[in-house]
Amino acid sequence: MELARASEVAPIRSLLLKHPREAWRGREDVRKQWRALGYPAEPDLGRACDEYDRFVEILRRSVPKVHFLPADAATGLDSIYVRDAACVAPRGIVFARMGKELRRGEPRAAGRFCAQAGWPVLGEIRDPGTLEGGDIAWLDEKTVAVGHGYRTNAEGIRQLRELVAGDGCEVIEVPLPHWEGPDDVFHLMSVLSPVDEAKLLVYSRLLPVPFRRRLLDRGFTLLEVPEAEFATMGGNVLALAPGKCLALAGNPRTAALLERAGVEVLTYEGGEISVKGAGGPTCLTRPFR
Repeated sequence: MELARASEVAPIRSLLLKHPREAWRGREDVRKQWRALGYPAEPDLGRACDEYDRFVEILRRSVPKVHFLPADAATGLDSIYVRDAACVAPRGIVFARMGKELRRGEPRAAGRFCAQAGWPVLGEIRDPGTLEGGDIAWLDEKTVAVGHGYRTNAEGIRQLRELVAGDGCEVIEVPLPHWEGPDDVFHLMSVLSPVDEAKLLVYSRLLPVPFRRRLLDRGFTLLEVPEAEFATMGGNVLALAPGKCLALAGNPRTAALLERAGVEVLTYEGGEISVKGAGGPTCLTRPFR
């Protein structure tokens, strides 16, 4: 498989998923893990599978090739959020090194799958670096913003910068706020989602001022997530193609805002697969092409 240009909004041709059946494996595993992973309540595996099947149905209407990671004993419930284990650069896949200790086995599991599939690999982040895919957002094919927070550290960003330097790519380091602390799920893509060419859905209250100014100077239109819907993942949307997004249901103000800006919005129900693990549609998917 050849990778296309690095983009968060180009039409997705191929993506990687992991079904709850393989990520969660069984009710006993769910029962053992959910508290340690910081979930607010125990997910229901049966309902999660139903939600996920409908989620996949929506994706298949727009994405020609959908691949699924198999079950792996080295991974846990959070492996359903496949975005974090890897990112895509112009010359291949970069495997992450998770900042969350309990997720350290996920990049290796994804790596085994990609090796078997014959997909091009550019490299991996090595200790003491940490980097998670949710902290990475390509602003254009030569510019990638990377959040520096509790999940991605300075060494991880340095290693990524070195890996993409050969393609002439600029890496913009974006300092992230403490917010709810090191145990919270907070990535750059918690506050920034590309939705169309030169359009970003953002929560500006948590964006560093220099970075926000830089986005405006580059000509981006910033669509502001309504205050009431930030906590319900209104700002976490997946661009299936330019101006066409998939969002978690239950955020009508954000959907209306996007539609007024000319962006089509599809929604899915994610009470089990998104809300309890704090992972929206970007987190649940790893587009590769």
